[in-house]
Amino acid sequence: MKLSHLSLLFCLTLSANAVALSTDSEQPVYIDSDSQHLDMKSNKVTFIGDVKLKQGSININADKVIVFRHAETGTIEIIEGYGDVATFSQLTDDGKTLYGEAMELYYVLKDDQLTMINKAMLSQDDSIIRGSKIRYKITSQKLIADGSSKERVSTVLQPQQAPE
Repeated sequence: MKLSHLSLLFCLTLSANAVALSTDSEQPVYIDSDSQHLDMKSNKVTFIGDVKLKQGSININADKVIVFRHAETGTIEIIEGYGDVATFSQLTDDGKTLYGEAMELYYVLKDDQLTMINKAMLSQDDSIIRGSKIRYKITSQKLIADGSSKERVSTVLQPQQAPE
């Protein structure tokens, strides 16, 4: 299986000043779903059916969302989203929207990393990256996109608009 790697140190598709909204991690998490299943021993909550998660400017929409919490502190450590299309969006400090979608989303809060698997797509300002797997470190703006033997990494870069 041949993998194509695309590592963007200065994040080609995203604005140089586009850092995730810095206040999001300080906000409460709101989740709406058709049903909820709580496993107190494993500190895991599973939300099923048209799930809508919101924390500050972060939005995750999926058929199923699983939230893992730290056993002692109760803080959210990992959010997983699954669906025909699971989506992630977040505003940046400069007011732009980062948007991602895939069949599987994994958001590790302490690492500030979003991993999208299976039909993954990440976009901002009409620039788009598609691949079978995309890992994006939100704060440091580092991205790795992997293709597969059936799907290569595809990138569309839009030109930067000159300030008026």
